[in-house]
Amino acid sequence: MAEGWGRRGPWDMMPEGMRRFGLPEQFKRFVDEWETSWLRTEQYRDADSLVVRVELPGIDPERDVEVTVHDGVLSIKAERREDVEKKSKNGYRSEFKYGSFARAVDLPRGARGEDVSASYHDGVLEVRVPVAPESGPGPTKVNVSRD
Repeated sequence: MAEGWGRRGPWDMMPEGMRRFGLPEQFKRFVDEWETSWLRTEQYRDADSLVVRVELPGIDPERDVEVTVHDGVLSIKAERREDVEKKSKNGYRSEFKYGSFARAVDLPRGARGEDVSASYHDGVLEVRVPVAPESGPGPTKVNVSRD
């Protein structure tokens, strides 16, 4: 499901008249691929680390994923390729799906690329970026006077 659709897909959002009318199968496949082509991510702060989690089910993280840090930007690139062949006495069917995905995240000040770590478990890539505590004095209250 693409971000923003919740539990409903694009076909559920379409007016009933358009659903009854029907659309060409190629267009339906295009929308289904579009719906699943987003890299679904979440970012949050965990103690002194920025954590970026990305859903990447069904891939080989060692072969299909590239994580880099350059000029204060964390880049995540992934490529998915799936080939399906079905042979039966009635015929032969071959189908392939592929796509490249990328996401860039600006890192907070003080983040160092050499300290970044990444792990992959149950279809989720997790990248942890240690972030140095902000240095310098905290906020200063400014008094407001009446004229």
